[in-house]
Amino acid sequence: MDLGVQIEPQFGFSFEEILAIANEARAAGFTRLWVSDHLFNDADAVATDCLEAWSLLAALAVKTEGIRIGAMVTCQSYRNPALLAKIAAGVDVMSGGRLDFGVGAGWKDFEYKAYGYPFPDGPTRVTQLIETLEICTRMWKEERATFQGKHYRIDDALCSPKPMQRPLPIWIGGSKPRVMRAAARYASAFNFNLGTSAQTDTLKSAMREMDAICKALKREPSTLLRSSFLMATVGSTAARSEALLKTFAAQQGTSPAKILDQRPGLLRETPERALGRLREYAALGIAHANIMFQPYGSEREQIAALAGIAPKLA
Repeated sequence: MDLGVQIEPQFGFSFEEILAIANEARAAGFTRLWVSDHLFNDADAVATDCLEAWSLLAALAVKTEGIRIGAMVTCQSYRNPALLAKIAAGVDVMSGGRLDFGVGAGWKDFEYKAYGYPFPDGPTRVTQLIETLEICTRMWKEERATFQGKHYRIDDALCSPKPMQRPLPIWIGGSKPRVMRAAARYASAFNFNLGTSAQTDTLKSAMREMDAICKALKREPSTLLRSSFLMATVGSTAARSEALLKTFAAQQGTSPAKILDQRPGLLRETPERALGRLREYAALGIAHANIMFQPYGSEREQIAALAGIAPKLA
């Protein structure tokens, strides 16, 4: 198993803070820095900065070294698919081949409304996701790409430069069967949105479902890497972890006990305790843990606390 850091720009991160997190994560043995693709946090976040995901990734591409970067996950609705293919190819080239292309069907309805995007039903958004994947993969491979879908079309679309990576790794996130089937068809990796809240048995069931989907599509299940979101309040000591958990709970307007009840997958207490929990996920077949550190602002502290973990997992 390897480890990644999940950053939510809508919480108010500055670019300098994200860059520092990326550099310190790399030094601590983390392999990836992920950013979410959101436009603002909520209706009251008038003065809370939110860096746009793909311009942020472009900046990280030229300001970081070694660590892989990507969006977990891009909302396919926010950018024309052909333009998204072009943007991603450019970011991969600028990063020296360090991009992981994460994409999903989108869900944050009030962002859609605020920015004037139509918000169709879930099945329609998944169909749009599949068409986006078809357009992107064609543009990354073909000299001139043409596709006619129900929602999107391209006619002799050009994409030069092509991505440096051949193929560009695609990561799909979600939990619905059609999204899982899209991952089995197109993706290098699938991110389960289960680790922050679900019991281990639920994750086991989802993994078995993905295996069956791969087999039905004539794909060897082991060729699809599995990852999962995890939240963390890990401290250098158990007492420090407890303090982080209390702050996180206060931010959420709830109690530490409620947080633990809602998120049994929470990584907490000492680094050694977190290591044991991560090994449990690895034993289930999770090859990448995408960690969102809580509360906001404690990322660098927790990364430092986990600096000795990555080699032991590898």
